[in-house]
Amino acid sequence: MSSAHESPIGLAGRITTATRGEQGAGEVELRIRGGTETFVARSADPLPRGQAVIVLATLGPRTVVVAPWMDPVDSLLEL
Repeated sequence: MSSAHESPIGLAGRITTATRGEQGAGEVELRIRGGTETFVARSADPLPRGQAVIVLATLGPRTVVVAPWMDPVDSLLEL
């Protein structure tokens, strides 16, 4: 598979434009294909700017479904 077709599913990223849950999409920044790209982000619940998320699914080439994510390594550093 070429890197141009790399799937974003399973990638972690950060919300750059807040999502509004069922009321509207936001944007998420992901490290993919050797760089950083912005995708339209949809979520079940509103997510604020800066929220760490994980990509659960795609809804087309530039739209992803995201959910809140807590990096287990970061949570260990807070102990």
